[in-house]
Amino acid sequence: MSNKTDSNVYTILFAVAMVVVVGSLLAFAASSLEPTISENKRLEKQQNILYAMGVNENDETSATFISTDKAPEAFAKYITNQIVIQNGDVKEDDQAYLIDIKKDKAASKGDSSKRNLPLFIGEKDGKTFYVVPIYGKGLWDAIWGYMALDENMVIQGAYFDHKAETPGLGANIKQRYFMDDFIGEHLLDANGSFKGVDVAKGNADPKNENKTDNEVDAIAGATITGNGVTAMIKSDLRLYVPFFKNLKNN
Repeated sequence: MSNKTDSNVYTILFAVAMVVVVGSLLAFAASSLEPTISENKRLEKQQNILYAMGVNENDETSATFISTDKAPEAFAKYITNQIVIQNGDVKEDDQAYLIDIKKDKAASKGDSSKRNLPLFIGEKDGKTFYVVPIYGKGLWDAIWGYMALDENMVIQGAYFDHKAETPGLGANIKQRYFMDDFIGEHLLDANGSFKGVDVAKGNADPKNENKTDNEVDAIAGATITGNGVTAMIKSDLRLYVPFFKNLKNN
């Protein structure tokens, strides 16, 4: 007489029971960890914004965030205002840094007038910074960053990150030597028109001494990731040009 546990019905019921049990445990774990995950994301965004405007713990070569325990206080100290721009309208929002750029960009379906554009105004050492988030696509997955600008749309600092770029190649967009190359680069050309910054192979200025050529040197072996950085700078920062023009006129 065969054992009941050898039957197909038992096997199916056991599998279903295990799926329910494991699914319930995972759901419980996700629910329990949600507050921690949300808090970590909040702190990370604060660290990213602060890094771009030069509030960090860098040494001579490495890129190091201000620590998470210091981030909230530093954010409150250095970020003096947060605004959201939508279709030319500007409103203050002290939670603007929590806007999910990826979701907002997808929801707009290519219509920039529907985008919510966060901008963070900071003060450090008597200087005003305008920090803008950017989002795009690299070789394998998402890339994103923050750029700190002055009132003339000259880059004062940058931070880039990625989800799945190739280690030693595209992943190097978050290395200090690459991010620092953008400091001093002009987003506008000599006529005041928006041009962005190209991550350029064969750049004629590898030492990056010319800050008005709208180019930085590409990372060897990371052409597609570099093109993604170029594209997100141009597509996202272009949307802020009316704000900066209005800033100059006031």
